[in-house]
Amino acid sequence: MPPAIQAAVLGIVQGVTEFLPVSSTAHLLIVGKLLGFDDPIFTIMIQLGSIFAVVWLYRHKLMEVVQGLPTQPSARRFAIMLVVAVLPALVAGAALSGFVTRVLYRTLLVNAVTFVVGGIIILIVERAQKHPTVHHVDNTPVSKAFGIGVCQAVAIVPGVSRSGATIIGGLAIGLDRAVATEFSFFLAIPTLTAAFANSLWKARHDLTSGQTTNIAIGFVMAFISSALVIKPFLGYVRRSGFQAFAWYRIIAGLALAAAIAAGWGR
Repeated sequence: MPPAIQAAVLGIVQGVTEFLPVSSTAHLLIVGKLLGFDDPIFTIMIQLGSIFAVVWLYRHKLMEVVQGLPTQPSARRFAIMLVVAVLPALVAGAALSGFVTRVLYRTLLVNAVTFVVGGIIILIVERAQKHPTVHHVDNTPVSKAFGIGVCQAVAIVPGVSRSGATIIGGLAIGLDRAVATEFSFFLAIPTLTAAFANSLWKARHDLTSGQTTNIAIGFVMAFISSALVIKPFLGYVRRSGFQAFAWYRIIAGLALAAAIAAGWGR
């Protein structure tokens, strides 16, 4: 399969899975292994396409915040909330990104384990949540935002799922399902933008024209597929919650573990 087609397929995988609690990174690693495509820089950098999709879909809200920063306390509070929430991930990334890229990205069994454990945690938190106390993303207390940020930092481990960690963290500390999901969307903007910028800086002297072309293709496909997935996903969550994603994670994790035990991916 030509590299451009591989990049397009992986871009679609990225866009579809980024905001679902199933781990886009794990899916990219697994599908990349199936396609014979191995480029961790590509995996990180095409995430920016998904971020552009969030920015586009929530452009009116984001513009209100930006324009209101000089005069509106609510806009400043929203910005502070995101800054506080993104800090733990930035610290974790600075300390551990090298190890994660060199070791964990290349150990498929890590994904199998985190898939199953994450699915079980989603089921437990979904069942335990009774009376959410935050029903609008703008009303998320800064202390809860920081707690969600700590959960997001754990998602540096492949298979944990950044969106899964932030959403389930939000549910666990009192956010409504839809609020936890939207908070995860907004928090993805600074988080994945920082990951993209870090990867671009590190690879600035090593990127080939072929890699740049593949990243551009993956970016476009990630943007389109994310833009098509975000709103339907939010609607599904409001109606049905996250149990289907939990069972998907558990089944996929067990299947991946069985494949690894049979010798695949070595």
